[in-house]
Amino acid sequence: MSPLSGILVDVRPLRSSPVFRRLLIGRTVSTLGSFMTMVTVMYQVWDTTHSSVWSGAVGVAQALPLIGVGLFAGSWVDRADRRRAYLLSTVGSAGCSVLLAVQGFTGGVPVAVVLALVAVQSSFAAIGAPAAGVFVPRLLPRDQVAAGLALNQVTGQAMMLLGPAVAGVVLGWWGIGVCYLVDALTFGMAFYGAYGLPALPPEGEKSRPGVHGVLDGLRFLTGHRVVRGALLVDLAATVLAMPASLFPLVNEERFGGDPRTLGLFLSALAVGGVAATALSGPVTRLARPGPVMLCSAALWGAALALFGVTSGAWAGLAMLTVAGAADSVAVLSRATIVQTRTPDALLGRVTAAEAIVGQAGPNLGNLRGGVVAGWTSGTTALITGGLLCLAAVTAVGTTTPELRGGRARGTDPSAPGRPDAAAAVGPAAVPSADGTATPAP
Repeated sequence: MSPLSGILVDVRPLRSSPVFRRLLIGRTVSTLGSFMTMVTVMYQVWDTTHSSVWSGAVGVAQALPLIGVGLFAGSWVDRADRRRAYLLSTVGSAGCSVLLAVQGFTGGVPVAVVLALVAVQSSFAAIGAPAAGVFVPRLLPRDQVAAGLALNQVTGQAMMLLGPAVAGVVLGWWGIGVCYLVDALTFGMAFYGAYGLPALPPEGEKSRPGVHGVLDGLRFLTGHRVVRGALLVDLAATVLAMPASLFPLVNEERFGGDPRTLGLFLSALAVGGVAATALSGPVTRLARPGPVMLCSAALWGAALALFGVTSGAWAGLAMLTVAGAADSVAVLSRATIVQTRTPDALLGRVTAAEAIVGQAGPNLGNLRGGVVAGWTSGTTALITGGLLCLAAVTAVGTTTPELRGGRARGTDPSAPGRPDAAAAVGPAAVPSADGTATPAP
């Protein structure tokens, strides 16, 4: 292996699993379309209403179904064939994009109808997310799970950068109807990628129906020290130190409100994240997601605190690039912990909870930053948030020794990995409350 291949993102999953490769291609194309629709919805709502309230309602329409439907969808997914659940989600989301395209071509549809379609599409996505949460650990050998997650992450980040730009071009040339239609067509690739999956019923005991199944998932989350610690670290990083809402104020306080600087703030975070994931080979091969996550989350807080004290634009952008890289590695490590420490029979519910944390944490963090900045200043909100994040991550690491030292389950090079997806069928190892794995009965 050349030194460069050891540094770049690990592509072994693309060679070892043709099913994963096709799934990744389909989901990547579909993600491009999803970001195009996100931009198009925001553009249409603003162009129709010129109201910041209606523009803010777009985020509510996307977030509420994810939170309200997510846990129950995760419980249902843990009783069903995950492949069929994902295909249902894909078809439903595509249908919503078709309806958005129809209203885009016809015009005159009330904004409330557009938001209702967005909410329905988000509900289908809330089903697809926990279903997709089992794909990587079921399709890949254990020692390639982190690499598979990194490939998912880097392609998603690339589409996050490319999608809005493509949407802007399509909107300028052909209008909103075509943009929605392109998204609907990209779901065809997602369907093609997922159609070749094998049947993926839950391994072990199926979820109980209704609220009981949801409560079982929550008990696992609160009782499993490693998974609980991973989600707490994510909440500490997002709720206490999320900087996005502070960027306009800090830009005004320090750089005269130059819009070019404001745009660079957001770009620096994205560039750092893409670069870190693209160079994640050493991290995923290390197979130490717990310590890596703790260090990365602490670096995120420290970099944002340093951004708060820097006076030069280039130094500030450098700190944001470091923060973006640290956040990307922390997210990858957290996902690895969740995927390798959660028994398959609970993975849908835990993935749904992880998605809710990922959705709610940044929103609460932006609210916290805005409130603190209103009382003090943008600089103070950044510095205190970064230091609080650093303190909270240190507290979680200190009180959770299992998170500091353990390998991702099943990634010890001396232990046999799963050679293929078929070997995944069988009794799952059930992590106990202290984070150690014990054989299932």
